Amino acid sequence: MEENAITQTDLGGTAAAAHDLSIWGLILHADIIVQAVLVLLVAASLWSWAIIFDKIGRYRRVMAEADTFEDEFWSGRSLEELYDRLQGRANHPMAMLFLVAMREWQRSIGKAKVVTSGARLQERISQVMRLTLNREVERLERYLGFLATVGSTAPFIGLFGTVWGIMNSFQSIAASSDTSLAVVAPGIAEALFATAVGLVAAIPAVIAYNKFAADMTRFANRLEGFVEEFNTILSRQIDEEAA
Repeated sequence: MEENAITQTDLGGTAAAAHDLSIWGLILHADIIVQAVLVLLVAASLWSWAIIFDKIGRYRRVMAEADTFEDEFWSGRSLEELYDRLQGRANHPMAMLFLVAMREWQRSIGKAKVVTSGARLQERISQVMRLTLNREVERLERYLGFLATVGSTAPFIGLFGTVWGIMNSFQSIAASSDTSLAVVAPGIAEALFATAVGLVAAIPAVIAYNKFAADMTRFANRLEGFVEEFNTILSRQIDEEAA
């Protein structure tokens, strides 16, 4: 009786030792489906971090350039002089709005020295500024949808890997007719590791998406305000030309 107990204990210890429960061991011994889930989640996480770092640098640069442009715009300098200086060198949304509006203004003035239809001219300028605003905002928001997708789907993808791994563990129990921890633990550990990786991929993506979405809302409102202010300035100049 004692010899049998000792033998079973030794076998259980040997089986437990045969399974490497380290991270790499869990990955290497996992089922192919679980491995595919882990690879997908790791790839999504790496791409999410690449987007996060890119957006952090890009948004900081855009905000700083907008501050610099607004300082120049409201410095009292001639709009024509600012337009000539920025042509071909504007690389941020606010300056692009200014350039397309001034380009439409000068094109219309160039065709007729006297503005004959100020309302139509102002409507065209407002339209091109709106189109440019939408295009620039869409460009800045590019790949934010990927962060939202990862944040919402990664936990469920990880859960799928967990369910699959637990199913394999139950199948192993049924095949071996052994319910000892040495048989159950490796499969369950592999399964739970998939859920953990899913959360690791999802949490930063959700936080980053919320932060960037809030930043873009504030910046879009700032651009909207600039469009309204610049339209007011051009409307005043149109009235002066028509007078």
